[in-house]
Amino acid sequence: MEKKPYYVSVQAKTVMENQGDAAYELEIEATPEDIERLKTLFEYMGDFDHGTFMKSHALAFPYHLDPENDGYDTNLRAVYEMMYEWGTPETKRHIEQAGLLRLEPNNEYAKNQSP
Repeated sequence: MEKKPYYVSVQAKTVMENQGDAAYELEIEATPEDIERLKTLFEYMGDFDHGTFMKSHALAFPYHLDPENDGYDTNLRAVYEMMYEWGTPETKRHIEQAGLLRLEPNNEYAKNQSP
């Protein structure tokens, strides 16, 4: 399937086909199947986010011992890995400069890094 531009707000967990529909942080080139995978991750993040919200009203849980936080973080990393893989050069630069991923020499997302 052919890739086309999409505009993504990780904060709002939205993906738009039209640039002017709403605010966005990142521009990517992806297939509709890619976008379905991304939307699924956003749904998982929402589920984990809801779980952390509910816990915040109960007993105090240390962040590092909280499976909901771990799940949210894991999905967030996966989202940024996808954004880097599918991102425009500007999107990739943004992710690199913000330090949102560990881009190591053997990391598949670091292929385009200059030494």
